[in-house]
Amino acid sequence: MTDPEDLAPRTRGVIALLEANCTVCMLCVRECPDWCIHITSHTETVQPPGAARPRQVNVLDRFAIDYGQCLYCGICVEVCPFDALHWAPDFGYPGTGSAEGEGAVAELVHERDRLGEWVAAAPPPPPLDPAAEPAPEAAPRGGRPGRPGT
Repeated sequence: MTDPEDLAPRTRGVIALLEANCTVCMLCVRECPDWCIHITSHTETVQPPGAARPRQVNVLDRFAIDYGQCLYCGICVEVCPFDALHWAPDFGYPGTGSAEGEGAVAELVHERDRLGEWVAAAPPPPPLDPAAEPAPEAAPRGGRPGRPGT
């Protein structure tokens, strides 16, 4: 087996979720050719300070990826307009099963807490322009983690 340190920095391992950036737009679910992403959410009414009217916001309840169905095509990472999904270089995730037959299929569905753990290892994307200003999501907002690698 190849040592992870010998691989290119942006080699595909697993898909990680930066939950703070997910707006529950469902683009990743709609574009997935295998329908291996499962999202459930609900709406809540919030009153922003200084706003005249309350507004509805989507709240993420469940975000799971079934790696037993995933093709690792990366379409979900590419279509996410809010950079909530990233490739993380983790290759030792469960689901391969043991010699005794334990844990093969049941451990292939990963929920948002596990997907969120992987995002810390996701390398930052290369800069688009050396003179460009950093993206607004690169800075932490309200105590939430920023973009991976920043």
